[in-house]
Amino acid sequence: MARYTGPVCKLCRREGMKLYLKAEKCITKCTFERRSSPPGMQSTNRRRRPTEYALQWREKQKVRRIYGVLEAQFRRHFEDASRRPGSTGENLLQVLESRLDNVVYRLGLGGSRPQARQLVRHGHFAVNGRRCNIPSALVKAGDVISVMEGSRELDVIRGAVEATGQRQIPAWLAFDVSNVAARVNALPGRGEIETQANEQLVVEFYAR
Repeated sequence: MARYTGPVCKLCRREGMKLYLKAEKCITKCTFERRSSPPGMQSTNRRRRPTEYALQWREKQKVRRIYGVLEAQFRRHFEDASRRPGSTGENLLQVLESRLDNVVYRLGLGGSRPQARQLVRHGHFAVNGRRCNIPSALVKAGDVISVMEGSRELDVIRGAVEATGQRQIPAWLAFDVSNVAARVNALPGRGEIETQANEQLVVEFYAR
């Protein structure tokens, strides 16, 4: 599957916020803090006020890039969210948060979502005791995510486990350091999701 391989700092500048796509480098060597203007040729003319469609599309792009999801997959997540009872916007963020790669990131076992996605793809994690190498796999309440026995001594895994205390783990997840495993207490509500996004604009974009 095709995936963006260009400079990720360019994405942060385009969305006007830090997306934390480069793990520690986003904290120690962030180019966005030095140059936050949008990429491309800068014009001295005053920019036109964005249309309603442009605002909706921009918000959709931002959410998609935060979670590192391609367009077709993002649309499938939206369709899944729209079939669930309740607010479609909140359901969408809940679906994105329950992706396995995002859960690994939220646990602090991946410095960024791209890094967490790579670890999942390489088969270092199991869900309910079964190896899972599908980053888009959705977890549910009661599921147990654990590091495979043979992967616990890898430098990247061991370092991440030792540093988990430096990161605040969401209340909807419970991490057991001794067993290098986590349990999904419940799927997160909107108040437990830290993503800075206006999900209603995304819903309005797809409702056009």
